[in-house]
Amino acid sequence: MEIEKTTLEGAFLITLRVFDDERGFFTETYSKREFTEKGIDADFVQDNHSMSVTKGVLRGLHYQNPPNAQAKLVRVTKGAAYDVIVDLRKDSPTFGKWEGFELTDNNHRMLFVPRGFAHGFCTLEDYTEFQYKCDNLYAPESEGAIAWNDPDLKIFWPACNAVATAGRPIENPILSDKDARAQEFKTFISPF
Repeated sequence: MEIEKTTLEGAFLITLRVFDDERGFFTETYSKREFTEKGIDADFVQDNHSMSVTKGVLRGLHYQNPPNAQAKLVRVTKGAAYDVIVDLRKDSPTFGKWEGFELTDNNHRMLFVPRGFAHGFCTLEDYTEFQYKCDNLYAPESEGAIAWNDPDLKIFWPACNAVATAGRPIENPILSDKDARAQEFKTFISPF
């Protein structure tokens, strides 16, 4: 597996080594040894799996406050998604900066999201399945969300839904009620 640093300190893009033949493929999706060698220290304790029925479902930007903050290892196992991370660590030189990545079942890429980041994704295809490992258990009392279309963050979400046209950003994603009410970044007070 190839593990590369992103522009945000502590976040890594991982490209899996895939061995395929006429029967299908095999890939190793996690190696504690390789992660540790690259400076990724996470003891995963929970796995999650979501499926979004239609293109244009946007989930996020989610985070959990300390002491229940989570690092995540995310990947798409079916379909495609545009995945976004935002650095919420107040003392970080990249505080308030974001970066986006296309994760698909064909490009075999994963993203390591460290604690202190908000995370979200928008599906690019119908029936997209997203899996992630977490290094801390889900704690509803600690969860928070930043608005996907925050005017200060200025995240460019590609045309994730059928309504948007190619080359234009998403305008009306399919959101949960909770995500539709997410706070603006300017009201966020970082506990990280």
